[in-house]
Amino acid sequence: MLKKLIYSGAIAMAAAIVATGCAHKPVGVTPIPPRPEANVGDQTAPTYPQQQLANQSVTSQPLAENGPFDPSKWTQDRDALAANTIHFAFDSAVIRDSETANLQAVAAALNSDKNLNLMIEGNCDERGTEEYNRSLGERRAEAAREALVGMGIDVNRLHTVSYGKDKPAEHGHDEAAWSKNRRDDFVLLHPKTGA
Repeated sequence: MLKKLIYSGAIAMAAAIVATGCAHKPVGVTPIPPRPEANVGDQTAPTYPQQQLANQSVTSQPLAENGPFDPSKWTQDRDALAANTIHFAFDSAVIRDSETANLQAVAAALNSDKNLNLMIEGNCDERGTEEYNRSLGERRAEAAREALVGMGIDVNRLHTVSYGKDKPAEHGHDEAAWSKNRRDDFVLLHPKTGA
């Protein structure tokens, strides 16, 4: 009788496990969160006045695209603003307080010569899927673009691209490397003569 009872209990337990299934979350895969929509008149939608730039997340719709970028018309200067790269927290496109001075320096460089344009390159660390990192890199580049527009830079002078995890600044597999790879790089664009 005891054997029959134990056997029946084991069968019932196995049936319950099969019926409920096991929750399995893939390791190293981050789902793409939906991009929140900003409502007209929504007081929580971000604005980027110079003094209130930090800790704002990109919740508004992306700014209007300024047409296809034609690299043949521009000379790229990767060194001019290399010291002003901004970095992000893990899985975030929020511009932190510590990055405000770098963005202000980028805006000052653009204000010094109205002929200059800017390429904002969004980058991620190696974790996550290719698709997710492309999307996150895009949101990071758009966050910097919106911040610079809030500082008075004409949106038509700003171009964005996402490299996802394809262009690491540091080739390592730990937080020290990852923190350097979660970034926006700024490339000054000088118009080519006769272009």
